[in-house]
Amino acid sequence: MSRITLQRLSFWFFLIVAFFPGVLSAQTLEEKVQEHTFANGLKLLVVERHDSPTFAAYITIGVGATDETSENRGVAHLLEHMLFKGTKTLGTTDYAKEKPLLDAIEKAAVQLAQEEHQGSQDNPELITRLKAHLKSLQAEHEKFVVKDEFSRIYSENGGVGYNAFTSKDLTTYLISLPANKLELWASIESDRMKNAREFYTERDVVMEERRRSYESNPDGLLYENMLATAFTMHPYRYPIIGWPSDIANLTLEKTREFHDKYYSPVNTVIALVGDVDTAQAIAMVDRYFGDIPSGTPVTAVEAVEPEQRGEKRVHVTFEAEPQLQVAFHKPTLPDRDDYVFDMIDLILSQGRTSRLYKSLVVEKQLATAVSTFSAPGSRYPNLFVISAVPRYPHTLEEVEQAIYGELGRLTREPVSEMELERARNRLRADHLRYLQGNDGLARMLTYYQSVAGDWRYLVTYDQQVATVTAEEIRAAAAKYFTPENRTVATLSKEEL
Repeated sequence: MSRITLQRLSFWFFLIVAFFPGVLSAQTLEEKVQEHTFANGLKLLVVERHDSPTFAAYITIGVGATDETSENRGVAHLLEHMLFKGTKTLGTTDYAKEKPLLDAIEKAAVQLAQEEHQGSQDNPELITRLKAHLKSLQAEHEKFVVKDEFSRIYSENGGVGYNAFTSKDLTTYLISLPANKLELWASIESDRMKNAREFYTERDVVMEERRRSYESNPDGLLYENMLATAFTMHPYRYPIIGWPSDIANLTLEKTREFHDKYYSPVNTVIALVGDVDTAQAIAMVDRYFGDIPSGTPVTAVEAVEPEQRGEKRVHVTFEAEPQLQVAFHKPTLPDRDDYVFDMIDLILSQGRTSRLYKSLVVEKQLATAVSTFSAPGSRYPNLFVISAVPRYPHTLEEVEQAIYGELGRLTREPVSEMELERARNRLRADHLRYLQGNDGLARMLTYYQSVAGDWRYLVTYDQQVATVTAEEIRAAAAKYFTPENRTVATLSKEEL
């Protein structure tokens, strides 16, 4: 691509930003975001956009799998399941009658767990009876459960995109609704925060999800083993869903303690983006959320991952096509090198003209797929990961060496100005696309407020990326892409 063509791309990018009314640039973002912090610590971010009679609502709680301990690992993900199911007022036919049954289920489950933990092999009949009793109670409990009540109410009122997710760093609940449904949203979501209802059956659901997504899935299995190898002591090494024994040992008591401690206003940020009135939104949120106790602030993880001083390798034997992941430790935001790695990500694997794709997939035909990404979180120093799938009959070793060849070139030779500008334009375009939609902007606002501590990280992002130089890219590659800093995880049908 010629320099003239790149200049034309930049020109058209400028025209899009300048003349399309739906686009919100980073330069005007700080003026558009209205911020309000309530007495209980809850933070609200509002962006008014009246071009469509809808709004996106994101509630992000700045607590995730990283904030767990060995006593409750997997609890954040389990809580997401539980809070998605219903509350004491929604999703139940009669909570007053249901509550004694929930207590009986908890009591029976605790007794069963104690007997299983003690290894009561001398009395297997007792274990069998306890399991049958618990199953009977759970079956009786089903008559009180109204399934998918949240989803039904939102859907009947024009809601789309209703979802929730848990990550290493945070937990988020999201929905997009017609503009006249703001109070409905506030009523439902404040009820979720105030009146959590406990479903012991969700532990079994999570255990099945683990079997499906990790233990029988080569992608999940390889990724899980890579993280557990790359990190020695930082909680980023543990799976969000928890190990099987973690899930089995979770109790409602542990879950309740974690919820009551952290799922509170002081750790929560809400973003409302779309056809909303700021003053009305503040009053509505205050009315429904203002009386919730502040809660306990999430404390930073004290564990610091020690510097890696030698290559780590792990191989997973699984009945699937071979694949590999190569991971390098790197800093996280707002470190300058984190911006540099955003550029490296684009240069190496994003698009058909990227270096790894062009070399491994197109020219040498060693791989059928190659990608790069940062993982597993952003609150603490993380990993830059290169993932590839060999093309038969080429081997894992051939693909791995080809990757190192491209990384070596990046450490020796500064990227061209054309390549640099192409990466900058792509990053700006991707950034703009997120800012353009209500859903994308709401997600970015709550994410960066939770992870970076200030949503204004978005305002300066383009400025930072625009100043990344070819020498910074070469220097970062030389610093981090070293044998002693890498972890290699491979998967194949045969042992290596």
